[in-house]
Amino acid sequence: MASTLDLTPRATARGVGSNADTPPVYGYTAAGSAFHRATQPDYYGWLDHVRAAGACTRPIRLSGNLYTVEQSTGRVLDQRHTDTMPDAAIYTACGNRRATICPSCAQTYQRDAFQLLRAGLVGGKGVPETVSRHPAVFPTFTAPSFGTVHARVVKQHTCADRRRCDCRPEPCHARRDTASCTHGRPAVCWARHEPTDTVLGQPLCLDCYDHDHQVVWNLHSGELWHRTKQAAERHLAKLARRRGIPRVEVVTESGNIRKVPPVRLSYGKAAEFQARGAVHFHALVRLDGVHPTDPTAVIPPPAGFTAADLEDAIRVAVEHVRFDTPSHPDRPEGWPIAWGDPSKGLDIRHISLTGRGEVTDSMVAGYLAKYATKSTEVTGHRSVRLDADTIGDYADPDGDHTARLIDACWRIGRPTHTPTPLSTRPRDPRPTPHFIDRWQCPDCGTHTRYPACPTCVAHRQATLDTEPVNRPPATNPYTRLRRWAHMLGYGGHFLTKGRRYSVTFRLLRDTRVNFRRHEDQDHGHPALCGPPVDPLDNDAMVIIGALTFIGVGWHTTGDALLANTAAALARERRNIGREELTHEHASSSVDVVSATA
Repeated sequence: MASTLDLTPRATARGVGSNADTPPVYGYTAAGSAFHRATQPDYYGWLDHVRAAGACTRPIRLSGNLYTVEQSTGRVLDQRHTDTMPDAAIYTACGNRRATICPSCAQTYQRDAFQLLRAGLVGGKGVPETVSRHPAVFPTFTAPSFGTVHARVVKQHTCADRRRCDCRPEPCHARRDTASCTHGRPAVCWARHEPTDTVLGQPLCLDCYDHDHQVVWNLHSGELWHRTKQAAERHLAKLARRRGIPRVEVVTESGNIRKVPPVRLSYGKAAEFQARGAVHFHALVRLDGVHPTDPTAVIPPPAGFTAADLEDAIRVAVEHVRFDTPSHPDRPEGWPIAWGDPSKGLDIRHISLTGRGEVTDSMVAGYLAKYATKSTEVTGHRSVRLDADTIGDYADPDGDHTARLIDACWRIGRPTHTPTPLSTRPRDPRPTPHFIDRWQCPDCGTHTRYPACPTCVAHRQATLDTEPVNRPPATNPYTRLRRWAHMLGYGGHFLTKGRRYSVTFRLLRDTRVNFRRHEDQDHGHPALCGPPVDPLDNDAMVIIGALTFIGVGWHTTGDALLANTAAALARERRNIGREELTHEHASSSVDVVSATA
């Protein structure tokens, strides 16, 4: 018989649940493996060992040597192998930003994103506090219409919280002139959809919807944003010239003198998928000045520039920026790329830094940080990167809306230089992949029973792996659609920022690592008698790891259960402490106001 461990490990008062004898649990269940691990004498040492990745759903396991090196001389002071550690491995968190894959790592990423975005508005963490006086706006850029979809439109909100909106919406598509489309399907919808309605974002007619144009727009949306930012800066430069503000002379790295406009834009941007599968961008755009001698300095813009000027520049850029994509065999003239109707799809709001108003700095930073951890979940599609063997499980030219978008990515991104594209080669019509009748590949002549030629697939992958980073443009500029078919064509980052907008994620991570490295040091008072004792200078030593990847995930489901439980208790403790600090801060503010009154 063995006694159960404390429900709260390392609690100051022991005994909660530790007096109940529990018979041993046998088998390979999660409870059984957890019980076996918890009854080991090194259980608490194992908890300390996995604390850094305790809440991660799929931690990375590393094996190898750790060397403690003296920085001044390079002398190796100590050497340790991971075989002497619990589980003979080092656990590190996966660091995935997607909340559906790893909620714990996504929460860490979200908090870092919040601090990064908010620092660009109010300063702090190395950003000067003068940025709070810079003009800043919060625009939302949406994609154009590729076809009629079910929507929920509320003309006037009366709710207090948009996230729990219960306002009465307008009819979806109330039309009296046309009853059906060219394919004979209804072109009207009189329903007043609820926010949780599953038909939101779905086309009224799948055959009328332009799936090809949407995935191509997703692919080029990053270039569209880049051109929009440049157009807005050009508009502001013309405005400064009309107001008589001279250009600034700066010295380039080569020593030449260059005249540049006196204003520039700094931004933080988050991408979000709509229910229809098109991305739209939320951005924090800040107007900065240009320092003549320090190009990295963040200074206010010249006097006279306001948030209204910034808003006008963005609106002008959205109205005028448009371009056509390169030619494609399916569409020789290319596809037009532009933003949606500015009168309907462009929403620009001014940010209040006083904590009052419709849009505040904390609200905007939290809004963008939340969407930085999301992906295509709103469309109902969740998958990893697709290849020739798995594309048949998700793509279907006659399927639903998402299946047709994935099929469009795979079809448009096909190799155009081959005689027979992969999309038209024989495939098994059954849902699960099986062998088919023997056929000969027209490219290499290989006889195979696989749906896709294994020789061509392996050769193409090897060619991609050996190509340099700065390789010349491919024959088909749409090949990236296949790489990002699982993202419905969008291959950009979900959170980006300008170089001078704020600090970096690396700085936040290094600060957190440095804090954890020194949080256990004794910062007590000096001794009452005798000379002060110099503490061990840990900064003079560095730990270098020669580690190798050995796997992903916990060894057993019981280990995952114990690690996640301990991490959940730690998170609950931090949340309670944060709430207590907030309560104390609010109470002290009330006392100060009362004393002043």
